Amino acid sequence: MASMTAELVLTGARVVGAHAAGARTGADVGSPAGALVDILVRDGRIAAVAADLADDLPAHVTRLDLAGRFVMPGLWDNHVHFTQWALARQRLDLSGTTSAADVARLVVERLRTQPVPAGAALTGIGFRDALWPDTPSAALLDAAIAAAGLPATPVVLMSGDLHCGWLNTAALRSPALASHGLGDHPTGVLREAPWFAASEDISVVAPDVLERLVDEAARAAAARGVVGVMDVEIADNLSVWTRRVQAGVTSLRVSAGVWPEYLDRAIARELATGDVLPGTDGLVTMGPLKIIADGSLNTRTAYCHDPYPGLVGPEARGVLSYDLDRLVPLMTQAARHGIACAIHAIGDRANTVVLDAFEASGARGSVEHAQLVSAEDVPRFAALGVVASVQPEHAMDDRDVVDRYWAGRAHRAYPYRDLLESGATLALGSDAPVAPLDPWVAIAAAVARTRGDRVPWHPEQALPIGAALAASVRSSVEPDQVADLVVLDADPTTADPAALRTMPVAATVLGGRLTWDTLGSR
Repeated sequence: MASMTAELVLTGARVVGAHAAGARTGADVGSPAGALVDILVRDGRIAAVAADLADDLPAHVTRLDLAGRFVMPGLWDNHVHFTQWALARQRLDLSGTTSAADVARLVVERLRTQPVPAGAALTGIGFRDALWPDTPSAALLDAAIAAAGLPATPVVLMSGDLHCGWLNTAALRSPALASHGLGDHPTGVLREAPWFAASEDISVVAPDVLERLVDEAARAAAARGVVGVMDVEIADNLSVWTRRVQAGVTSLRVSAGVWPEYLDRAIARELATGDVLPGTDGLVTMGPLKIIADGSLNTRTAYCHDPYPGLVGPEARGVLSYDLDRLVPLMTQAARHGIACAIHAIGDRANTVVLDAFEASGARGSVEHAQLVSAEDVPRFAALGVVASVQPEHAMDDRDVVDRYWAGRAHRAYPYRDLLESGATLALGSDAPVAPLDPWVAIAAAVARTRGDRVPWHPEQALPIGAALAASVRSSVEPDQVADLVVLDADPTTADPAALRTMPVAATVLGGRLTWDTLGSR
């Protein structure tokens, strides 16, 4: 377990924005750091913030000398799939591939150099086929593996947005998928609901291995200044995270999302959003009801008002997984029991439907993603009190796909500045493993609208640094606030985008205990 102390004082701190999180302008949390102060922590909360506090404290108080480093509230990633993120760290990385043939080459290379055990599958993640010159298929993978003289190993590849799976014939016919009847699937490419169903039975990892990977991922997040995540893994997250904390995974707070199939169980336990789960040392709280209302951009299943170029038929505008007649009763039920709603909506028409559902149900909560929003819908977020929970790094991944498939509408894609100026509350996240579980990556993408040396993409939608920081924290550096803090080697309010992405984190404090420490407390 990370080091714990009943009393801790951080000396020589420069506080970045000492006031409330979630400010719509972010002016407070984005203010330049001030004069040196000491921060006294007692019983997991901030007891005092003032100059020279340490001089009058007894010797037994643990001291952490910051030597002028910068302190701000600990960071939250407001949208993760934590199990998938933990597993992705050991899967074949396909994020840089540019064609189906390129993926097949990497699969063969991995099978040659790291053969998988008999009965197991090679898993990969990160391909994005929307702009490829060729088409993924089971036959392509089968042929590449056979041509290399390798045994017919099951191969399961997940798209970068998690909405698509690409399997070879050995995987389609594996015992794990026998109940899905996929043995004669014509392409081996599964999208949306069929993929979500199959993915739950694919590549099951031994529980002890998974828990080790989860703990490693949680510690790695703490090393980037993360104190909490909202986990919307497709699982019984309330039970999963209770078990994990009891097994010693204690580096993070978790808001545990609940899927529709688990809603009645949560209601029976009389859990409302924000309630602490028993047996979790205060680390796990009941999260929102999570529903996926449409698909994704890369699969051209995000539900839009206008059709996708080249598509015809009933799904030319994408796929609406939950219409109003299904959304409103579920959201009303959740609202009646104090449970917030987090509804996935990517296409502009899906956002319209979901906002209509919030209005009809009276539910509180968030639209997750809000990647394409009609001008008429932008002010509805603030009017309805609906949070725009967004993932800025997706814009960097998708900018070229947007320009092709949402041509003429790109100015309405990832409209963060419009949402901010309309009065909406923003919350930043990663959607890990779609993007890295690292809030500094999201913050950099939000303020720069670019990555690497590319020209900024629709920079008019960039966020001020203060707003990006405010959308990444849930507390403040003030007395009586929870002692969730991050210590930085640089001032984020003056850092350039490249420096933001790699922001050096010196220490992370979670409820008064150090979950990451490069300074050495004494």
